[in-house]
Amino acid sequence: MLLDLSKLFGRSKNSKEVAKERLKLVLIHDRANVSPQFLEMVKGEIIKVISNYMDIDENELDIQLTRTKSEDGDRTVPALVANIPIKKVKDSGK
Repeated sequence: MLLDLSKLFGRSKNSKEVAKERLKLVLIHDRANVSPQFLEMVKGEIIKVISNYMDIDENELDIQLTRTKSEDGDRTVPALVANIPIKKVKDSGK
């Protein structure tokens, strides 16, 4: 499930895009048993933490909530998958 993070970065959307984003959040809520607001907070925190150490391409950011098999292989569990393009690593004080 691809999530559009454009609302975090101020880009405006038309009503079709807003409805699509809301539907995605509802589906994610059902899959992970967490609220859409909680997921938005998690995404925001991930972006903040990574941005402390790297310049990232926020326009190409891709965060998905999927299902994967558990370690025992008997069930599926939610998995947060993030593809975060890195522009450069910030000075680490070396």
